[in-house]
Amino acid sequence: MSIVVTGATGFLGELVIKHLLKKVPANEIIASVRNVEKASKLAELGVEVRQGDYLDLESMKSSFAEASKVLFISSPDTDNTLRIRQHATVVQAARDAGVQHIAYTGYAFAEESIIPLAHVHLATEYAIRTTGIPYTFLRNALYTEVFVNPELKGSVERGAIVTNTGNGKINSLTRRDLALAAATVLTEEGHENKTYNLVNPQAWSYDELAEIVSEVSGKKVVHQSVSFDEMKSILTNVGLPEPVAELFAGIYHSISEGETSKTSDDLQTLIGAATPLKDMVREALQ
Repeated sequence: MSIVVTGATGFLGELVIKHLLKKVPANEIIASVRNVEKASKLAELGVEVRQGDYLDLESMKSSFAEASKVLFISSPDTDNTLRIRQHATVVQAARDAGVQHIAYTGYAFAEESIIPLAHVHLATEYAIRTTGIPYTFLRNALYTEVFVNPELKGSVERGAIVTNTGNGKINSLTRRDLALAAATVLTEEGHENKTYNLVNPQAWSYDELAEIVSEVSGKKVVHQSVSFDEMKSILTNVGLPEPVAELFAGIYHSISEGETSKTSDDLQTLIGAATPLKDMVREALQ
């Protein structure tokens, strides 16, 4: 058996390979990467490294040669139309290379989503279905690290976490949890042609996050709710480019509209309990 992980030098890809190394021999793992030089640490672990560019069909076919399973990690590009073209290339390459099982990292509850990103993932899932290859759709939540990271230290100093999420709930998961779920699917049988919505069974709000930050830091921190325009202005004032500021304010707005409130037990079925939010806060404030 050989397992190919695409985008293997990214945050999620590297974590998946670390989990895989605990489950299967290194010589059964292949890292498909755009820049081979960046994968030297993986090679040192005994993982075979192959060059694969999402826009280059032949390179992707070569990276999938003789692969029994592929974990297709979605493109990080911000141009959604380009991403669809990249993804179509990867799917075609998997088909032409004779891949036996493809697991794809999509987006949780994509059919119900209000954000444009969901269309990319739905289009990719449909493309995979056209190949006839047995699939597993790993519909990932937004990463907890997007919201809970060392930047919280500044919120502790100010005594406030400022967002336009309102009372919205967030079903985020850590990359570690999502990577373990992917590694589990790749090394077990019985996951073919299944769709998993990998979200936190217990969604949390920024009010709840502020309480946890207060408890962990020992300083009172509140959640200050602002409007979309106010949030965008705050983010640009701290140096974020306007498109990035608008993106984050947009994510927060979608949270306020219920985008990330739905829960599922799929993650628990695969790996057990999710990493507690308090653990992530402790890590961020170290």
